[in-house]
Formats: sequence, structure tokens, C-alpha cells
Amino acid sequence: MPSKTLPDHVLFQGEKPFPILPAVDHYAGSERLMLKALAVQQELGPVFDITCDCEDGARAGAEAEHAAMAACVIMSNDNRFGRVGARVHDVTHPHWEQDVDILVRKAGPRIAFLTLPKPRSAADAAQQIEAIRHAENKHGIDREIPVHVLIETHGALRDAWEIAALDRVESLDFGLMDFVSGHHGAIPGSAMRSPGQFEHPLIVRAKCDIAAAALANGVVPSHNVTTELKDIDYIRRDAERARREFGYLRMWSIHPNQIQPIVEAMRPDFSEVEEASSILTAAQDVHWGPIQHAGKLHDRASYRYYWELLKRAASTGMPIPDETRARLFD
Repeated sequence: MPSKTLPDHVLFQGEKPFPILPAVDHYAGSERLMLKALAVQQELGPVFDITCDCEDGARAGAEAEHAAMAACVIMSNDNRFGRVGARVHDVTHPHWEQDVDILVRKAGPRIAFLTLPKPRSAADAAQQIEAIRHAENKHGIDREIPVHVLIETHGALRDAWEIAALDRVESLDFGLMDFVSGHHGAIPGSAMRSPGQFEHPLIVRAKCDIAAAALANGVVPSHNVTTELKDIDYIRRDAERARREFGYLRMWSIHPNQIQPIVEAMRPDFSEVEEASSILTAAQDVHWGPIQHAGKLHDRASYRYYWELLKRAASTGMPIPDETRARLFD
């Protein structure tokens, strides 16, 4: 085996690599906000995704026009990095199938993902995924568009493990506001923001169940948005708690002010990045056999951890040593 064999080619034989997504999923509901988000993305780089919201962002009666506009944004030259997706209407809405058809037909070659809101069960999510597949076949799209699923109903939480195991699903997203509202006042409104959202037992249970289901099925858990728009330290603390206490690797944003502090909070520790670089380059030198590093044994089990850590670091814009990037990244 040549010494330059890349980690993805040797560490994940027989199984899919864990998806490495940008740490922020930024929602924009109008054309003006979508274009503003694209301008910020061009400035910061592909450290965050943009979701064109064709659900809450669409005016009643203008759903088709809104979806077509979002598709144009996705296909525009301003989308330099190909990291723009869209949220369609939920399965009970009369326009959801037309959303899917318009977005796949007009933006299928470049759309990063489609987000499915408010499924009541795994069957609802499966139905919408099948519609996406049908639209791809109908319009000659020769790729499988990834799917993100919002867990915001009792039924979706119950079926979270089944949903995470569905074909194409790469992210489970927690919809905190709708989840709290679905409890008919049994959960106080204070649980929609910090510190309640990290302390109320029913919310803690939901967050843990979603993260566990996602990670066990090779899917990225994505945390709900913070309602704070101006206090950068507050936003960063929310993201840090989501990452460190609940295992979330990605978080929603609804305002440009939220993007950078969330990215910073989701980054690995720099010392771990340095350690990962040293371990993985040494492992590559011995054809990915076991090594000793700083008096400790490492093999392919720990290599996988450090390789995913390095990829997450790169996705958040952290500097990777030049030699490491040249040797390990394709």
C-alpha cells in the first residue's frame, strides 16, 4: 500500500464516512436576505450553509413563485461554493410536492440539500424522500440530493432513530419552538431560550435522543437556533453548550450576527488539531498500521476520530498545517 494513501480511502472501507457539514445552517426567507447571506458566505468562505426557506418564507398564495426564486438563487453565480439548500413545506401542506418539483427541476444540479419540516413519523419523511427521488428521475437529475429532517413533533421524536436511518438523510435538526408549542403549555415559554432550553427535563431528553439517534446512524445532529441576535457572548455560550454538553456538531442561525460565534464555538480545540496532524501523518508513514505517539498506542480506531476532527476543523475555517493538508486532504 503506497504511503500516500488518503485517510478516507483506508479508514472507512465497507461503510460510509460520517458527513462533514459546515457548522452553521443559516436560514434566509426572502430574496434580499438570501443574497445578503451569499455575500457574507463569499466573505467568510464555506464555513456555513444557507437554507432558502420556502416554508415560513413563502407568502400564502405565492408558494410557486417563492420556490422558483429560491431555485434561481441556488443556481446563480453568487453561489460560489455550492452550499445552498432549501426547506420545503411539510407533508400536510398542499404545496409541498410542487415545492419539491420546482426546486429539483430548476436547481437539482446544485442544490446542497432539501430540508423536510414537521414530519409526524418516519413514514412522512420517507414519503417526501420518495417524492424527491421521483422528481430527480422525472427531470433527469443524476445525483441523489441529501435530505435534512426537522424533529419538532412528538411523533418525529418517537421515530428519530428510524428517520435517521432513512436513505439520503444526512442531518437531524431539532425544532425547539414547534416542539415546545406542541406541549400545549405543559412546557413554559422560558424553555425556548437559555438557560431553560438546556435545563428543562423534557427538552434535555429530546435533545439527547436526537443527538444519539443521529450519531448512531452516521448523521449530523443540528441544534436549534438561539433567539439572541446581538449579544455575541450569549450566542457563543449557547453554541458551546450545544456542542460540549449535548454532542451537536452543527447549529441553526437566523441572523448574520450569529454565524461567526457559532462557527468559533463549534471548532475543535487547536491543540487537538495539532495532535491529530502529528498522529495521522505518522500513521500514513507506516501505511496506517499501529503507532506510538507521546507514549500512547494508536491504530485505525483512533485514526478515524482524529481524521474526522481534522475535517471538522477544516470545515470551520481553522488553519491546517500545510504539510498535513498536502498529505491528507484530497
